[in-house]
Amino acid sequence: MSIASILVSLDLGTKAAERVRLAAGLASRFGATLTGIAARKIPTPGPGEDLKTIQAAYKEEQAKLDEDLKRCREVFERSCGTEIRTAWHQAEADATSFLVRRALAADLVIVGRETDNDAGSLAVQPGALLMEVGRPVLITPGTDHLRAERIVVAWKDAPEARRAVSAALPLIRRAKQVFVVSAGEEARGTGAEQVCEFLGLHGAQATTHLLTATNREVADEILRFTTREDADLLVMGGYGHSRLREWLFGGVTRDVLQTSPMCCLMSH
Repeated sequence: MSIASILVSLDLGTKAAERVRLAAGLASRFGATLTGIAARKIPTPGPGEDLKTIQAAYKEEQAKLDEDLKRCREVFERSCGTEIRTAWHQAEADATSFLVRRALAADLVIVGRETDNDAGSLAVQPGALLMEVGRPVLITPGTDHLRAERIVVAWKDAPEARRAVSAALPLIRRAKQVFVVSAGEEARGTGAEQVCEFLGLHGAQATTHLLTATNREVADEILRFTTREDADLLVMGGYGHSRLREWLFGGVTRDVLQTSPMCCLMSH
């Protein structure tokens, strides 16, 4: 497995440039193509407005969108440098839906954390993206570099976690230390030791760690372990489902999406 195609989401938030620099670093490390993505829908006109007013309002909003997309592309080009292959896609569309469509041929999708509130309407919703995109998603808290030398795998014996581990193998192979962590009331029965052996077959320096925690404390305990071991990447499955167009996440997934201080590679 390798990483040949990386997509990064652009918006006008304060952390967009850092996100691009992180993505560019990964693209350089793996010889991958980096594609910048930006999109926003134009607001729907209010009821009762005449055609002339609607057309004028649309032209005004379209001009604003064109300017926003131009600024996003400038951030992308300025931040990714000239040493890697790049591409750019933009659209008048919902940001998350557009990224899902463009991720068809991507090995990795990089977005900002859910609590990056200054990103505005160009921002991709990482939770919704994770559930829909069918690709590994790297969620960044606002840092411009990912060493991935010390990686924590938050293991739960479920298809989502298995997919996340497979997606992370290109990074895991290059890490100096990998910690396979299982936490909660059923930690001993999750097969963490087998995962550790599997990663060893791929050349990883991996160790197993079983953490004592109630099910409500799992996210906090995993994040504390990650901080204590000075890891900068957390690999885990993303657990959730859709009900009436609202994404409902398990407690650990929700907490990590909102509060993790380090990068998280997640797969659904």
